[in-house]
Amino acid sequence: MQVERSILTRAVSEALQEDIGEGDVTTCSVIPKGSMARAKVVAREDMVLCGMSFMEEAFLQVDGQILWKPTAKDGMRLTGGATIAQVEGAAAGILTAERTALNYLQRLSGVATLTRQFVDAMGKHSCKLLDTRKTTPGWRLFEKYAVACGGGTNHRMGLHDMVMIKDNHLATLGPSAAQTIPLAIQQARAAYPHLHIEVEADTLEQARYAMEAGADIILLDNMSPTQLADAVKINQGRCVLEASGGITLANVQAVAASGVDCISIGAVTHSVKAVDIALDFESLR
Repeated sequence: MQVERSILTRAVSEALQEDIGEGDVTTCSVIPKGSMARAKVVAREDMVLCGMSFMEEAFLQVDGQILWKPTAKDGMRLTGGATIAQVEGAAAGILTAERTALNYLQRLSGVATLTRQFVDAMGKHSCKLLDTRKTTPGWRLFEKYAVACGGGTNHRMGLHDMVMIKDNHLATLGPSAAQTIPLAIQQARAAYPHLHIEVEADTLEQARYAMEAGADIILLDNMSPTQLADAVKINQGRCVLEASGGITLANVQAVAASGVDCISIGAVTHSVKAVDIALDFESLR
């Protein structure tokens, strides 16, 4: 996937306005007019890079005369010490844009890096790693792009593009899963025949009801690898099976080995740590 340039431009503009406000008072008062500078963007740890277009946009919105010279691109694996880009131009513009530019690059590279760690930890299995809706408000499109840069696959973008019948939906309909699951699938299919229908199952019994009622996808929530393997046997290829809940770097390979089609992990967006990236500055006065 890609982020449309108009969306990226608007987001960066709003982020800069949030940071700059009525002006960068430190730079305006301390840096002499006409001062020129060069800076290198440097990875300080191993990472998967993401967010280069956001960083470039931040610098150029502040000062369109800044020279942006990238030496790496989104999706690349980098080792600590690698040069990511060089910027050159008026020192004031580089200093004012610095934090907003780094915020995007560090956060999105963090998402891409953690996603790649999970993909690698899965081993040589055919299942896909999916993201979730557990994203930073306002950043969903950007974080899902970062997941893709890290080798993951995007799940639904929101409430509008897939029916997902979760435990609270079923609890609202009644206490009997044998009745509520088929009913919910039937109603959803009638209302949105063009959309895939996914059902969350906490037990193998619930999963069986969803399979028999014609769900397209079943989310197997917080099940052990043994239970997941049992679900694969029961399913016999009828539905796409998605494992979710309690999955870590330590156990994701065992989950993948169970035979499920995909694994969804909210942590790749909601619990990610920003990677360490620096802007190393030198004056060109």
